[in-house]
Amino acid sequence: MKKKHLLPTVLCALSLLSCSGGLPDYDATGTFESTEVLVSAETQGRLLSLAIEEGDRLEAGQQVGCIDTVQLHLRKLQLQAGMKSVDRQRPDIRTQIAATQEQIRQADRECRRLTRLVEAGAANRKDLDDATTLLEVLNRQLAAQQSTLTNSDESLTWQFSSVAVEVAQVEDQLSKCRIRAPLSGTVLAKYAEEGELAVPGTPLFKMADLDKVYLRAYVTSHQLSRISLGQTLTVHADYGDGEHREYTGTVTWISDTAEFTPKTILTDDERANQVYAVKIAVPNDGMLKLGMYGGIYLPDET
Repeated sequence: MKKKHLLPTVLCALSLLSCSGGLPDYDATGTFESTEVLVSAETQGRLLSLAIEEGDRLEAGQQVGCIDTVQLHLRKLQLQAGMKSVDRQRPDIRTQIAATQEQIRQADRECRRLTRLVEAGAANRKDLDDATTLLEVLNRQLAAQQSTLTNSDESLTWQFSSVAVEVAQVEDQLSKCRIRAPLSGTVLAKYAEEGELAVPGTPLFKMADLDKVYLRAYVTSHQLSRISLGQTLTVHADYGDGEHREYTGTVTWISDTAEFTPKTILTDDERANQVYAVKIAVPNDGMLKLGMYGGIYLPDET
């Protein structure tokens, strides 16, 4: 969350508290925030629809808009036609070698017949040798045919697979044309309208899960021993005009790195130059708003 957006809210809260009798003596203070997600266009095209408004509640995966898909759809049809064309070029190996296999069977029968005649002295050796040579030639011819046809079939298979990959890429681009909510949450801001031209990276809307918000507070180094991950704390939310509400929160993160005290944040030691950021998860009853001021009391050291 950008701190410059928090400054007016914090200053307003501090002003209200001072008017109502002074600022509560919290051990640490901060503002409420949430995990915000900026949804951007993933493909280029005209924004055909974006049916959301600020404040709308969305479910994870819910389609909320669409970018023009005509060109991608036509490209997919073209590729699918190419796949059919490649598939029809695939050779029927069994049919194309059937004639040669029949010639081999005839040549084999002739060789066996001449062998019997030569053994009986009814045929000369040359006829048998010629028949044997023909059989060998036909076998080599069959092997060459099978090799050529197999290579052709494999080449077409690779070509078919290549086009199939292109189809999958187009389908992925088509899916990216459908704008969906990445999480369940509330629309915080809308940046685009129907009819506008979107390009990859164009911000469309921002949303956050407001069911669970976080108080980002800052503690000094000597307060670190009084706070730990998983610790349950009472969080005080300021609603202005002296109205405060208590919530039960859980410490989910403690920064490993010190930073200079933000000017909009007060600690129990205003002379502290460096502090550590902590995040306290608080279930939201619908009353907590982003940027609202809050504070915590830390347990005494034991």
